[in-house]
Amino acid sequence: MTAAPARFTFDLDLGHRQERNSLVTETAMAELLAAARADGIAAGMAEGERTALASAQRAQVAAAEALGSRVAAMAAGMDDARRQIIAESVELSLSIARKLAGGLIARQPTGEIEGLIAECMATLDGVPHLVIRCEPHLADAVRDIATGRMSTSGFNGRLVVLGDPDIAIGDARIEWADGGVVRDIRKLSAEIDQKIADYFAARGIRRGTDEETEQ
Repeated sequence: MTAAPARFTFDLDLGHRQERNSLVTETAMAELLAAARADGIAAGMAEGERTALASAQRAQVAAAEALGSRVAAMAAGMDDARRQIIAESVELSLSIARKLAGGLIARQPTGEIEGLIAECMATLDGVPHLVIRCEPHLADAVRDIATGRMSTSGFNGRLVVLGDPDIAIGDARIEWADGGVVRDIRKLSAEIDQKIADYFAARGIRRGTDEETEQ
């Protein structure tokens, strides 16, 4: 009698899960998840630190720029104030000088004319004639001054003194054959004004309104 063949069961219990046959075990998966979570936290903290540092740096740059702008504005304000002080000082000095000159001319209207005559006569040897033009009310006084100077200078030509209504008190025009000199306080004042205006313009200084002063 032949024996019955043995049943092959493959030694497999289908009712229980075999942990050792899984590609990734639950324990390993948990460890991987924990590690990933830790890496994520660390990365988040690092990124947060970098973001905070970048924000702080941007804030510092912004603060530095704002401070620089304020300092520049203050410096510009100081420069403007300094330029304004210069302008006011020059204007005041010019106004005082004009008043002093006007007062001196009023007290001694022939003072500058006498100096001009003396200077001319000292260098006019051989000149045949000399013409002096001045304000009409000063003609006699100027003639006396010029005549007196002739005796102490090298000039021995003909002297002519004429009153000219177009010439202001204190001014004079002296002419000879090949030359002449002019004293014109208004023209001189205008030249001074122009030089001051050029000086101010070259330095960006705004000039105030000129004070009109009678000459």
